[in-house]
Amino acid sequence: MTAEQWKSGRREAGLTQIAAARSLHITQPYLSQLETGLRVPSSRLVRKATRLFRLPPTALPLRGPLTPPSSGLNDLQKELAALGYPGFEHVRAGRPSNPAEVVLSALAKSDLDTRLVEALPWVVGTYTELQWAWLRDRAKLQNLQNRLGYVVHLAKEWAADFPKNRGAVKVLSTWEDQLEAARLASEGTLCRDSMPERERVWLRTNRPGAAGHWNLLTSLTARQLPYADN
Repeated sequence: MTAEQWKSGRREAGLTQIAAARSLHITQPYLSQLETGLRVPSSRLVRKATRLFRLPPTALPLRGPLTPPSSGLNDLQKELAALGYPGFEHVRAGRPSNPAEVVLSALAKSDLDTRLVEALPWVVGTYTELQWAWLRDRAKLQNLQNRLGYVVHLAKEWAADFPKNRGAVKVLSTWEDQLEAARLASEGTLCRDSMPERERVWLRTNRPGAAGHWNLLTSLTARQLPYADN
């Protein structure tokens, strides 16, 4: 949560510094320092402010550089529901997490349910203001840039079908290009490492061109995404 988000979020919520500080159980001078970037808030305080100011999940705190993503499969489903993913409207939402963390946590799984994989392009295509540099750097540290690159490609293809998403396509194209520069030559899967060898052989010949470009064994395309027509 940036200093500007502290200031603009409070103002858009219609709160004075005194009123906001009272609701957050901090002093007005401390809030003033947060709004000018002179102080670093705790994760707990950021969460409280995000709720109070009704900021998007992208304002939520991110894990430290040495803290690995730890969400289990059930947690991921709840986190996706909390982000508003339409495919999990029936799921009881968990506590919202930063979208960048949710995506990284999912991509780090060796095997992931297809429904969860399909949700990832929706996340990056919907929350295009997420902390891209953080996500890119953490993905590279774990050799996940090919998975992320293809997810971004699918999101761009999906967004391109809707004229109102022109801005999203531009952002996604920029980050796809950045990930392109770090593309790995080694073959991988889109979170399905237990794939049998017979299927791997078939996909090497029949996978989409973009999947081949990102050296991934997957048949998933943007047209197959369950929300592609919405």
